[in-house]
Amino acid sequence: MSIWPQLRRSRTVRAGHATGRVLRCGLMDTMLADLAVSVVLCFEHPLDDDRLAAGLARALERVPVFAGRLRTVEGVLEAVCDDTGVPFEVYTVEGTLAEAMGRATAAGAELVAPLDAPAARDGGVPLLTVRLTRTADGGTVLGCSWHHAIGDLHSFMLLLRTWSAAVEGEPLPKAELVDNQDELLAEVLPDEDCGRPGFRLPSAAEAELLAREVAVGPRANRIVQIAFTDAELARMREEFGLAAGRRLSSGDVLCAHLLSTLRELDGDGAERMLTVPVNARRWLGLSPALLGNLLSEVHLPHRPEEGPAVLAGALRTAVEEFPTAHLNLRANLWFLATLGRSRLRDCVPLGFDPAARRFSFSNWSGFGAYAVSFQGKRPVLFSPAANYPIPWVCWTVEGFRGEGRLATVVLPARLAARVRGAEGRAALHRFRRAGDRPPASAGVLPKVL
Repeated sequence: MSIWPQLRRSRTVRAGHATGRVLRCGLMDTMLADLAVSVVLCFEHPLDDDRLAAGLARALERVPVFAGRLRTVEGVLEAVCDDTGVPFEVYTVEGTLAEAMGRATAAGAELVAPLDAPAARDGGVPLLTVRLTRTADGGTVLGCSWHHAIGDLHSFMLLLRTWSAAVEGEPLPKAELVDNQDELLAEVLPDEDCGRPGFRLPSAAEAELLAREVAVGPRANRIVQIAFTDAELARMREEFGLAAGRRLSSGDVLCAHLLSTLRELDGDGAERMLTVPVNARRWLGLSPALLGNLLSEVHLPHRPEEGPAVLAGALRTAVEEFPTAHLNLRANLWFLATLGRSRLRDCVPLGFDPAARRFSFSNWSGFGAYAVSFQGKRPVLFSPAANYPIPWVCWTVEGFRGEGRLATVVLPARLAARVRGAEGRAALHRFRRAGDRPPASAGVLPKVL
């Protein structure tokens, strides 16, 4: 018996007509043009692929960029809404849904058709792939991979909500495409920001080290998933909030707890930097339905001796002061424009600095992944799939059945083993009590800590 998926059907989904609209990718979009993002949504019930394909076709009418292709004209990256289409594959697997969910973050799990982002930027390769996998016990895994140049998680969730509404026969949400991101930002950004770009140009020697880090990543690093209950988060908020003298969010305390605990387990007492991407749309007064990449970053120093409450308080202060003190989109545009489009591939985000153990924490909770419905069924798990095994990166989203939080962290293999051990589990779950109800994932996802 094989637990690996077997291809049963393949098609290309199109809206049925091409708008011909051309979106000029901004400098930050172009910076992300070698990256793809992959996620899975897992359902306990079978989903009809014909209904899903028909709904996706309607969604692509509203957000046609996902069915388009990239091209470069006079050095400028463009997304052409030509309705070339989205590949949609259907697989079956002899294993259970629980087994499939346990492999969601494993390299080679084949639950997603990973997008070839570098090839896509040169044209001829899709900007979105969809793979539906049916499990032997009646479950369904919906795996999606999209090109980062056409949008961030906010953009993908807009497509997903539109797709869901089309399948359910509900009104489709509004979607606004950005014709020219740089022009839009020039209009809405404050004249001055923090002045610290979120990118840097590494030396030739560092660039070689970074390339080596990417090449050895799958062998040198491991992905660990950790489930935190709502009760644990509530205790963190209470303890850290009292120490910090202010109200803290679940994201603040979880980031602070994770980073502090991981560094404690690693025996790392040096000062390190933390990077937290922020969805800038709300602060800039832009439509919540706006497609494109509109992320800024907060960069904070972390000193272990200050404790997690201090870090959580600093994160809350940074969020409250955003964008006046931490917005760096104009600084990013200035830096990238000065560098020139021809050299953007040589540039890297500040958050990508494995040698300095710079931790990057992305909070994907609150985007509504568990509110999406197909054929009246909502997902029981939403998770990043096997993306880039670069260490010191973390994504958090609501946990199994939308409860608590699920943290997906990429760590060096030795530290990952320590985290999975008794010492690591005890440290990570120091806010769990014996009388707490186990997380909903405990019975079906044994690999989740």
